[in-house]
Amino acid sequence: MDEPPRAGATLTTTAGNHEPDHGPDRDRDPGPDRGPDRDPGPDRGPDRDPGPDHGPDPARSRDARPGPTVSTARLAARAGLQLPYAEQGPRTGEAAGLPVVLLHAVGDSWRSFEPLMARLPQTLHVLAPSQRGHGTAGRPAQGYRPADLAADLAAFLDELGIERALLVGASSAGFTLRRFAAAQPARVGGLVFLGSPGQLAGRPAAAAIRDWADGLTDPLDPQELRGLVDSLVSRPLPPRFAELMVRESLRVSAAVWRETVHGLLDEPPPGGLEHVTAPVLVVWGDQDRVLPRSDQERLAAAFPHATLLVHEGSGHVVHWDDPARTATDLAAFAATCATRP
Repeated sequence: MDEPPRAGATLTTTAGNHEPDHGPDRDRDPGPDRGPDRDPGPDRGPDRDPGPDHGPDPARSRDARPGPTVSTARLAARAGLQLPYAEQGPRTGEAAGLPVVLLHAVGDSWRSFEPLMARLPQTLHVLAPSQRGHGTAGRPAQGYRPADLAADLAAFLDELGIERALLVGASSAGFTLRRFAAAQPARVGGLVFLGSPGQLAGRPAAAAIRDWADGLTDPLDPQELRGLVDSLVSRPLPPRFAELMVRESLRVSAAVWRETVHGLLDEPPPGGLEHVTAPVLVVWGDQDRVLPRSDQERLAAAFPHATLLVHEGSGHVVHWDDPARTATDLAAFAATCATRP
């Protein structure tokens, strides 16, 4: 029987049952990338590049909002690792508020957040890096465990001069957030977990997941990855966006998939989270076929000030299933975090 959540966790349910807003003109080709797609340096390694990027989510055409700018951060503290990142919103001044940093899951890139970023208020300063081995980021041969990615995150914030931020992790990126928050709680202005597992080690499906990752070889199978993308949502994705996510997954080599999955499966239960005093939001879709609600309740209970928010009708990747609702919830939570000292 699952343990009940600790008293520090608050459980909340949204009123769903509406058709998600993916934006009009969903089948239009998004167009060229707004930022450079250049070779980030010698640490990229031998992995192949399956093709050029394609542009921002077509939902932006609704209000003629500009898409994010794409730049590259070179992390001197991480052997010169180069991470491309998308950025939008005010950088300085009172309007900038608390920066919001979006971290994608294994197999994705910053582009997995395009539908969400297109719907976030323009007053939010939002940054979304592609993590090592993903997208057009540097591809070292090693360093794909949560502790490594948390160190990359710290170096990324340092490089951009960000002392404190609201950190958002999609699925497996939640492991990175927990590592970072436990090590540097003072730099956490808030945490948001979007369909992030509380724990994978010891779960009945862990052996099957490891076997799947160990069986991957280059070149990866586009049809297998398309099936994976489709399985993560409860509603059909806009075709162009689904195809984009498959292309981004193909950028990730079998070795990076394997090393990242091994790191997730070997990650011990999180420790030190009781020292994270910032507010925490755990968002879970009740049609999630990967994570049960009990897992999310345990994750929320690990923090002193956490809320579990249920998106009715959404699957594992809530920000794909219903980006408009996710953006509304994230913006409201960011406003709450911004008022805290």
